[in-house]
Amino acid sequence: MMILLVAVVVCGGNVVVEGANVSYDGRSLMIDGQRRILFSGSIHYPRSTPDMWPSLIAKAKQGGLDAIQTYVFWDLHEPQPGQYDFNGRNDIVSFIKQVQQQGLYVTLRIGPFIEAEWGYGGLPFWLHDVPGIVFRTNNEPFKFLMQNFTTKIVNMMKDENLFASQGGPIILSQIENEYQNVEGSFHADGPIYVNWSAQMAVAQNTGEPWMMCKQDDAPDPVINTCNGMRCAETWKGPNSPNKPSLWTENWTSFVQGYGEDPYLRSAQDIAFQTTLFIVKMNGSYVNYYMYHGGTNFGRNPASFIITSYYDQAPLDEYGMLRQPKYGHLKDMHSAMKLCSQALLYGDLTIETLGQNLEAYVYNTNAGDCAAFLINNNSRESGVVFHGFPYTLPSKSISILPDCKTVIFNTATVSTQVSTRSMEPVIKFDSLQQWETFSETVPQFDQASLTSDTLLEQMNTTKDTSDYLWYSMSIQHDLSEDQHMLRVNSFGHALHAYVNGVLVGSQHGTRKAPGFTFENNITFSTGINNISLLSVMVGLPDSGAYMERRRSGLQEVFIEELNLTSYSWGYQIGLLGEKLSIYTEDGSSNVSWNQYDNSGTLTWYKTTFDMPEGNESIALNLGSMGKGEAWINGQSIGRYWVSFNTTGGSPSQTWYNVPRSFIKPTDNLLVLFEEEFGNPLKISLDTISINRICGHVSDVHPPKVDSWKVSDHYQWRPRPRVHLRCPQKRNITSIVFASHGDPSGDCNSYSLGECHSSNTQQIVEKACLGKRQCSIAHTTGNFGADPCPGTPKTLLVDARCE
Repeated sequence: MMILLVAVVVCGGNVVVEGANVSYDGRSLMIDGQRRILFSGSIHYPRSTPDMWPSLIAKAKQGGLDAIQTYVFWDLHEPQPGQYDFNGRNDIVSFIKQVQQQGLYVTLRIGPFIEAEWGYGGLPFWLHDVPGIVFRTNNEPFKFLMQNFTTKIVNMMKDENLFASQGGPIILSQIENEYQNVEGSFHADGPIYVNWSAQMAVAQNTGEPWMMCKQDDAPDPVINTCNGMRCAETWKGPNSPNKPSLWTENWTSFVQGYGEDPYLRSAQDIAFQTTLFIVKMNGSYVNYYMYHGGTNFGRNPASFIITSYYDQAPLDEYGMLRQPKYGHLKDMHSAMKLCSQALLYGDLTIETLGQNLEAYVYNTNAGDCAAFLINNNSRESGVVFHGFPYTLPSKSISILPDCKTVIFNTATVSTQVSTRSMEPVIKFDSLQQWETFSETVPQFDQASLTSDTLLEQMNTTKDTSDYLWYSMSIQHDLSEDQHMLRVNSFGHALHAYVNGVLVGSQHGTRKAPGFTFENNITFSTGINNISLLSVMVGLPDSGAYMERRRSGLQEVFIEELNLTSYSWGYQIGLLGEKLSIYTEDGSSNVSWNQYDNSGTLTWYKTTFDMPEGNESIALNLGSMGKGEAWINGQSIGRYWVSFNTTGGSPSQTWYNVPRSFIKPTDNLLVLFEEEFGNPLKISLDTISINRICGHVSDVHPPKVDSWKVSDHYQWRPRPRVHLRCPQKRNITSIVFASHGDPSGDCNSYSLGECHSSNTQQIVEKACLGKRQCSIAHTTGNFGADPCPGTPKTLLVDARCE
């Protein structure tokens, strides 16, 4: 274990982390010689903008986090060998210093392979062309370059005194990432590489522990950790009794691909699994992946991954609180911290309270006692614990920091529910606003590159573009004009043209990217030109032998005639890309036309002024098809609105436009549309929280046959409904209010059989015209009990303007 220096100073009202003595034992990471329960959240610096960082970090701290976790993005920092970029969104040093300034620790996941639903798993594409290289195995070219970059990052951190041993915030680092998933594919070289990686990392002498996530054979002293949604139920635990239980990725949602529905993980499930991990597995560090997902700007996301990343995280894509997830986890953090002494220094006793009902009780010699009442049933259950009755909601854990009083239950949400709204502020609905430029479909005789085979796409484009044109010409002298064109593709999408006319398109999916295109085509007599635009939607991000992965066209047939080995011409990328017509300077390189009802492969250009205020902004591209969007030359990402989910709606309609990308006036908006989009229906929308809802219920005596409620039963104080609008907004209306037994929840509700008729009046008096208000959930507050003996609920739905 490493012995380091420690100092904490107060600066500008914030506690600034200035180092810690970081070590570990079998119970937890130890900071300043003290065991700690640490809550962490993943925020990736390139997936947000520097002006957002202070707010994101502050909200994470207010949410009860102790640390921020981030990957290091090799491809962004070394786009070409030896050429480094640490500016703007890539300024990792500035990001870490801002975390430090706000009093939080940092977990640095160097990798350098990170996966992260990021193109090539964060590896720069130029590695592909290194002679003899095999990624992530006992391969000397790869190990040399991996160590070189790791050392580069470590030395940068040392130069800025950012490791805990130097007085900095970094308390934990990671080498490699989920290597166990591919280790077997490399046979004997897999374990050799694991041991080499660990030794290489430890030899960096950072002065604090290293970890390997999802790596059961991580060698000492490197800590193995868990990734997933249910680590208390699926993980074997540390591979040594001297290592702590760390959960590196507690997925708050799940990554979404085009054509896929969002994964909605509830606040209750996250709280249950997190508490269970700490209680059952001696868990001492839990990191939420993601706490703020952010935006996949440019062409960075992996294959088929949407631009919006983990929008269902506690902080949404725009950095706004995702309620009740944010607040419910905040309450859980507070409750668990009250139990930390007992959890970290106490002895555990497990008591059976019934079928699938247990009490985990931690006691210390100093008298600390914390109890966790676990109900693993799918129904509510009543139990008696230490002589008192408790009601345990289904699939829940009640937290009792003094072994008597329930202060938090994982299934009982008292935080308000908030709903995002998008309001159009600029509409681009005028023909005069738009200019267009159409890409020319290339023909074989115009190609600067030719080959007597179908070239692999990634090796040809070197990831400089999503697009590769394959073109050929064929003589047609037959009597039949109709023929079947069949294309087998490893790519992600295809647009097929014959003699410059679109004859069809086809695409794959994230789970099955390759596909076969088939369509009847019509030839003219004489020479016919076949032009096939192969499209990639991101690089692969994982798997063994990633350097061997293929994309682009595999085979082309006209009827049974195999054209694969014919002479093919190639054009890498689009003319508009080559001329950078999405930038202010580059847009003058072509002649733009007034808007018309253009066809496929069309560039659209317009300008706009910055909307007033400071609300987040998004581009509503619901009327477009597939392509990419730029603001003032900066790509806000790929869009693919035409790729619908199973429910028939787009996977993503709104695309984040950071205000830092925008000037006060004359902002250039450029779209490249592959399909048939209608820019006259797009809009620039502001994003805000306009709906807030609170929902709390009585804590009622449990149904326990052997217990009769007596004067000794101590009721928990009834909760309150707390409503709070975003800054500069007030509560303007109460849409629904009921004290009684309303049915449903904040998502869907109606009056029940029991209702205090004056609820609306009382709530309006307490809340209207205010930014925030609090309504006591007591019978006395509403004058009388509308239904004596029945547990009550208070549900309030309000609007903010």
